[in-house]
Amino acid sequence: MASDQSKPIVKGDGARAASDKRPFWGRIAYSGAYQGISDFIFKSKRRQFLLLVSFPIFWVLFAHLGPIVQMFWVSFLDAYPPSAGQEPQLTLDNWAVFFSKSIFTTPFLRTLAFASVLTFATLILIYPVAYFLAKHVKRQNQMIMLLILLIPFWVGEIVRTYAIMILLGNNGALNLLLKALGLIDRPIPFMYTGFSLSLGIVYLTSLYMLMPLYSALEKIPPNYHEAAADLGAGPWRRFWKVTLPLSLEGVTSGCTLVFLISTGYYATPVLLGGPSTTVFAETIAGFFHVAGNEWPTGAAFSCIMLITALALTGVFNKFMGSLRKGNVK
Repeated sequence: MASDQSKPIVKGDGARAASDKRPFWGRIAYSGAYQGISDFIFKSKRRQFLLLVSFPIFWVLFAHLGPIVQMFWVSFLDAYPPSAGQEPQLTLDNWAVFFSKSIFTTPFLRTLAFASVLTFATLILIYPVAYFLAKHVKRQNQMIMLLILLIPFWVGEIVRTYAIMILLGNNGALNLLLKALGLIDRPIPFMYTGFSLSLGIVYLTSLYMLMPLYSALEKIPPNYHEAAADLGAGPWRRFWKVTLPLSLEGVTSGCTLVFLISTGYYATPVLLGGPSTTVFAETIAGFFHVAGNEWPTGAAFSCIMLITALALTGVFNKFMGSLRKGNVK
């Protein structure tokens, strides 16, 4: 009679069978290679730090600084994109074009003036809103109010710009309201003027002013105002001596953001502005919209605006920093 021959049991077969039932990522996590890499990285704090900062550094270098460096490089070329068999040459002519005609310097200066004035106007309009939200709305309701204020910013720049166009049109809500009040007989041409462009940019940049101001004002302890009131300071004196100085950090951040963003708007000036409100972004875009070797000139103009805007904001931040130190003293 044949005897049953059982398969010999090898030690470790059970563990191997159990491991085969794990999901794919589970098998990788328990593999020797993965364990070795994990031990190599996480047993050293220095290697952990390098791994942690490598992704942000990679993003900043290649997604932010990379295009800017490329734009600077293109601005010194005599032709771009280069033709087949042609080697681009380095030149400063693209930068010199900016200073050759007033048709280029006028929109440049207009853009800086617009951005400066509108930054100040946005600050004046939004500061009371941020103050009311931070100091007069209950803390549990502040998030709800913020969400309500942020609703218009859930859509893109173009949609919000068209909303301004609908508001200011000849048959828009503003003209209809003025006509209903008996203040006008015919529509006022608000569109394609400095007023329409200013209103549009202030509307689009208000969020970038609101959030830094709200954050700075919300951090001011209430007992500071109470102490000032106990010392006899009235509401206006408390604002000038306590609230405003302690919120200068938010003012600096908000004004910097609004100014830099305002200098770079393109779609909004095209849709809301007119011939007398041409901004520098439109001039720059003109070089990229034509055929030929005009891209280097557009890149040079972009670099000029970038350098000027950063220099002005640097001076502004330096001034505000010294002002804050003076208030602390």
